[in-house]
Amino acid sequence: QVQIVESGGGSVQPGGSLRLSCTVSSDPSRPYCMGWFRQAPGEEREGIAFVRSDGRTNYAESVKGRFTISQDSGKNKLYLQMNSMKPEDAAMYYCVARQRGSMAFRCPIQSDDYDYWGQGTQVTVSS
Repeated sequence: QVQIVESGGGSVQPGGSLRLSCTVSSDPSRPYCMGWFRQAPGEEREGIAFVRSDGRTNYAESVKGRFTISQDSGKNKLYLQMNSMKPEDAAMYYCVARQRGSMAFRCPIQSDDYDYWGQGTQVTVSS
């Protein structure tokens, strides 16, 4: 079982930074993959950043170089540092986890591949 609680959303100006956090409680072991999706009104859900249990990361092209995913295993925390934010980054952001998978592959990026979802946290980017 995995429980996810998110925090850290809010409003930021274009070019600014914001950090999202989520606490991932997993039993009996750490999830295979954790990550972040986002969904803007009228848009499809987009997988943007993922980290495998061994630390390997993968990012969507839309955020590569601007966003960084990290984890603090000791605190069961997952973070998303968002820099150089753009108006198009405004969305509801969801922390996700998948318990099982193969180390031969990077984390999946489709929403159907994730079993556990947080409640979502809103991010607004405007001047």
